[in-house]
Amino acid sequence: MAKILIVDDEAAQRRIMGDILKAAGHRVAVADSVDQAEEIVSDFQPEVVLTDMKMPGRSGLSLVEGLAKLPVPPEVVVITAFGSVDTAVKAMRLGAYDYLTKPLEKDELLLVAERAAEKYSLRIESKRLRQELHGRLGEGLIAEAKPMRDILDMVAMVAQSDATVLVRGESGTGKERIARLIHLQGSRGHKPMLGINCAAFPESLLETELFGYEKGAFTGAQARKIGLIESAHGGTIFLDEVGDMSLSTQAKLLRVLQEREIRRVGGTVTLPVDIRVIAATHKDLAEAIKQGAFREDLFYRINVIPIVIPPLRDRKEDITPLVNHFLSRSPRPKTIEPEALEMLVEYDWPGNVRELQAVMERVSVLTKGQNVTLDDLPFELRLGARAKALAASSAGSAWEIPADGLVFEEWERNLLAQALTRCSGNMAEAAKLLGMTYRTFQYRALKFGLKGN
Repeated sequence: MAKILIVDDEAAQRRIMGDILKAAGHRVAVADSVDQAEEIVSDFQPEVVLTDMKMPGRSGLSLVEGLAKLPVPPEVVVITAFGSVDTAVKAMRLGAYDYLTKPLEKDELLLVAERAAEKYSLRIESKRLRQELHGRLGEGLIAEAKPMRDILDMVAMVAQSDATVLVRGESGTGKERIARLIHLQGSRGHKPMLGINCAAFPESLLETELFGYEKGAFTGAQARKIGLIESAHGGTIFLDEVGDMSLSTQAKLLRVLQEREIRRVGGTVTLPVDIRVIAATHKDLAEAIKQGAFREDLFYRINVIPIVIPPLRDRKEDITPLVNHFLSRSPRPKTIEPEALEMLVEYDWPGNVRELQAVMERVSVLTKGQNVTLDDLPFELRLGARAKALAASSAGSAWEIPADGLVFEEWERNLLAQALTRCSGNMAEAAKLLGMTYRTFQYRALKFGLKGN
């Protein structure tokens, strides 16, 4: 449980809040003034400070300012009268996490205090991870192919600005990793980078995750919630799969980019935010604009600096060093024989680097010997490589069934899946790639549970 410091000049208020928080399992310290609170902070090292705004002598606002300057500041929740919300907003601009209005409600006090403690824990863990990442910045990010070397050069330049970046590329190419490199190498690297996958949330939930909400904004909103954009103040917000965001939420994101301010769901107060936005998508947003699924004005706002990550099949120079890297970093390090490596290089990797990493982890665990051989590679991978070779040979001459045979349905499914991947899910284009009619391709794809558009 959390260490919480209560600062209030009223003894009864301190006692009531203390009893509520202690009953919930928290460690509590109390102070009757800002001066006493500052003395306690160095020894008690609270994770959360609950402070009244109006007290004799120095105000709670001066405490907020002072705590914000500490090397590891606690999360501060200010307590104010109902008619003094403007003062609370000013405190939040100075670094306070949230505010509560008098008279306090038990459930809201507990919920806000525990959310503040959770944010503190996340901030400490994020700082630790950032320190690790700084020490290993770029480690394992293979860039033998010229397109990837060019991207890393661009990352180094882009990181020095606050310009909005749009990272495009197929799933598994490393879009989030590029975004994190941009964040860590820039002036905001010591601040949080918070990310969200826009495709993973329904419209209403995505909006509340991004912008937060006020108490009573909808059924079940028992207390105020701070959204990701507000929590990322001073740092970076990463919007993964931004192409899946609804038009309504797109309009609100556009306002954030234009005005640099947000309004929580159900709220009336507009809050300024200082954030850098990095977006990513695997979709063709130009096509989405034509179909009315993506706002053109938002596209121009997020596409200030475009970075396009090529799929692994288009930068095969990176496959060998990636394989060696993943095998050497596994809990059971391995080496790989030339024949097996050749097959990995020839494979198209529809899942890109993510798929390659997963295959190498699987191989390192299941291979009994020290060397990975051709037979140690997953069956579906060998089948895919063979299907590619058979398809290539059939274009110019007849081919023969291999001596050890093949599973026709698995071979067919693999070809259909590869065609869909190559054509970004467009069934009409995939059908042309395999010399089929659209109806035939659609029928066979549905038979195997493959989805396209």
